[in-house]
Formats: sequence, C-alpha cells, structure tokens
Amino acid sequence: MSEVTQPPGASGRPDGAAAVVVGGGLAGITAALALADAGVRVTLLEGRPRLGGLAFSFQRGELTVDNGQHVYLRCCTAYRWFLDRIDGASLAPLQDRLDVPVLDAEGTPGRRLGRIGRTALPVPLHLARSLATYQHLSLAERAKVGRAALALKGLDLSDPALDAQNFGDWLAAHGQSERAVEALWDLVGVATLNAVAGDSSLALAAMVFKTGLLSDPGAADIGWARVPLGELHDTLARKALDSAGVRTEVRTRVTSISLNENGRWSVQVPGETLEADTVVLAVPQREAHDLLPEGALDAPERLLEIGTAPILNIHVVYDRKVLARPFFAALGSPVQWVFDRTEASGLREGQYLALSQSAAQDEIDEPVSVLRERYVPELERLLPAARGAGVNDFFVTRERTATFAPTPGVGRLRPGARTKAPGLYLAGAWTATGWPATMESAVRSGVSAAGAALGALGRPRDHLFDVFEEAA
Repeated sequence: MSEVTQPPGASGRPDGAAAVVVGGGLAGITAALALADAGVRVTLLEGRPRLGGLAFSFQRGELTVDNGQHVYLRCCTAYRWFLDRIDGASLAPLQDRLDVPVLDAEGTPGRRLGRIGRTALPVPLHLARSLATYQHLSLAERAKVGRAALALKGLDLSDPALDAQNFGDWLAAHGQSERAVEALWDLVGVATLNAVAGDSSLALAAMVFKTGLLSDPGAADIGWARVPLGELHDTLARKALDSAGVRTEVRTRVTSISLNENGRWSVQVPGETLEADTVVLAVPQREAHDLLPEGALDAPERLLEIGTAPILNIHVVYDRKVLARPFFAALGSPVQWVFDRTEASGLREGQYLALSQSAAQDEIDEPVSVLRERYVPELERLLPAARGAGVNDFFVTRERTATFAPTPGVGRLRPGARTKAPGLYLAGAWTATGWPATMESAVRSGVSAAGAALGALGRPRDHLFDVFEEAA
C-alpha cells in the first residue's frame, strides 16, 4: 500500500495531511487547488484522458470543438474566482452590459428582432427600458411580467416549501401567458435550468431570476470563452494544479474507497492503493453512490433519485459568414441559442455556428440526418444570409446526462459537502449549492468541500474566505 507522496517540485510544502480528490471536473479541480493552497498534499484522479468534466474540447479535423456552449454571468462569483485562479479570466470576458438579441422566426418583417438588456439604473429599474420596448410581448404582457418579477423578488429562497412547487404553475398563477413564458421566462430558464418552467422547481427558478436579474444591475451580464474550453479547463487548469504541487493522474479510474482502522482512507486504482487523510468525491451522483462506503449518508439511495437532463449541441460550418453578431436567442423555432464559434475553433474560412439545445429529451437520440433536415432550414428561416450559403460540415454532440434535472423536490435529494464518514466529502454541481447544474455550482461545491475538509484538518481557510463568503 503506497501513501500519497509529495509530488516533485513541491519543496517547502509541510509534511502531514494528504488528500485524494476523485474527479477532474470543475468541482474536483477547485477542491484540489483549494486544498493544495492550504498546504495539503493532493492527488487528483480523473478517469478521462483530460480535465474539465463536461465542459471540454476535442479536435475535428482542423477545428477545435467545444462539446457544448457554456456561458456564465457576472453574478457567478465563484466561477470568476476560478478563472482568476487559473489565469484565464482574460480568455472568457464578460459583456460590458447585458444585451441579448432575440429573433422571432415567425415575426413580421421589421419586427423580428427584440432585445433583452439593462441600463445602469438600480434594480429593478435597470430592466424597465428593455421590458417596455420588448416587442415580442404585448403591452399587457409586459406589465404582467413586471408584476411577476416583483413577486418573484419577494420570495424567500430559504423557504423549503419553494422546492416542492412548480415554477410553471407559479407563473400561471401570476398571470403569465404562454407567450410570456416562451418569450421571456423559458428563454432564460431553459438555458440556465435545462428544463422548461413546468418541469422546474420554483426554488431553483427563483434563485436564478432573483440572483441573475434582480440582485444587481450587472448581475446578468454574460461571459463566455473566446478560446476552446479545453484551453481553460484542461490546459490552464493543469498548469495551475502543477504549480500548486498537485499530483494529477488522468486515465485513472477509482474502483473503491475505504476507511482504514487507523482512521485514514484507502483509495484503490488499478495497480495502486493511495492512502490519505481526506477524500473528496467530485464525480456524478450515480458514480458517487457506487463509491460511497456504507454509512456515509443516511439515505444514499436518494442520489439515484436525482434525475438527469440532456443537452443537444448542433454544429454547422458554412462556407461564408451568415451571422453578424456573436450570439442570439430564437423564438418561434426549435432553435434555442446560437453562438459564433468561428475564431475560437480556429476556422480560417467561412463561419462556424454552434446551437445549444437544452431540455432536449425529445431530440437527444435523433439521427444526425434528421437533425440536419430540421435545423439547416430553421437557420435559413432565422438568418437570411444562410439561405444561399453552402454547409461544409454538420455534426452533433450529445450530453445525455448533462445536468441534474431541476424538478420540484430535487432540493431534498441534494446532499451537502459533509458526509457521516470522517474525512470524506462530496463535491459536484448536483450537491446542495443552492444553484442549478452550472459551472458556478460546480466551483462552489469544490470550495465547500475543501473548506469543510480544511476545517476538519485544522488547516487555514483564509484563502477561501472571500470566495466562500460570496459562494455561501
């Protein structure tokens, strides 16, 4: 049995506490960095050949392709800290001010384009001008949206009763028409929750809208990577881990973990057993369930009750430029959000558009040929410049378990970072962060797990306090 050893180049690191982090997604990377920054000797184990979890890139010929489009908001303070920690903030900048072009495929000429944006006025006046001029809703619908937003702002997010309620029912009870749900509430909610309003917990939906749109004028300003995600979540993350002295092993799948009689943990991987004082399980909920030792949670079967939801990503490479703006959202079409990934992918000629299709249960297993027949004409309907353009490539990436399903009642199923087993902690976007399954939730979970572990180890947490206070 081999103890976790001090990695090369970590001279000056005090001897003593050792940790193993299982899982190299954003939650695991965050936990590993936070532990290492406090002087703990850390080994990070990832079964895939790369870091980054479900926010990664791959090569397709000369293109560097993200498996799916990921964005974050200015209110995502933990993910912004993560970007700073890996020296990647400049590669994923935020908008100066929220501006979302919304194209209605069924709109009349001259009235197809609406915008959701904000001013510098205080909340909620920062959205007043945008709402007053949002032409995809009638004047009466806009007024009712304003009243519903104020009611939403008044909800107490700490009230456990919200978790059991349905967001769609709440919207209907507050006078929201089907059109208002489609053109505003689901436009935002589907992209952030990966579910339509009728399938979403009121608690999670209220959290999204209160935090993103009703907490601070700039909270919903959008940021996204201008480089492939792999450059951030794999290359730069690995560099930060190496600099922190973390031993990182990819293509290394953990087969079991167990608590020894001496109070330390054994982590079994093919050909090696690692010993550590603390273990962070930063893997999907079903994998965590299979690895948890008996007694670690009161009701481990609840992890298996946390449902999953898919995201479908459609990639279209045109022989010319067909979209002048960096992204847009769509109404009156199966198309949801479209992003220009030309520069980030390394494409030299033409234009590469990526369509992010959330809550894609009905399409996730459709053949590529069927999806092409559906979406190429839809893009032509939305973008006149695409009507005469040639399609040089069309392909699909599918994440069948992209997120946990934010259904009513899911909150009671999400465990916190601590388990009943001393020295064993949980991390992942699916844990009880209060956020839906986002990059922000993943990073927050890593901070929480590391903070709990460091407290138990008697190690300093000063370097976490700024982040931890914002992420609490």
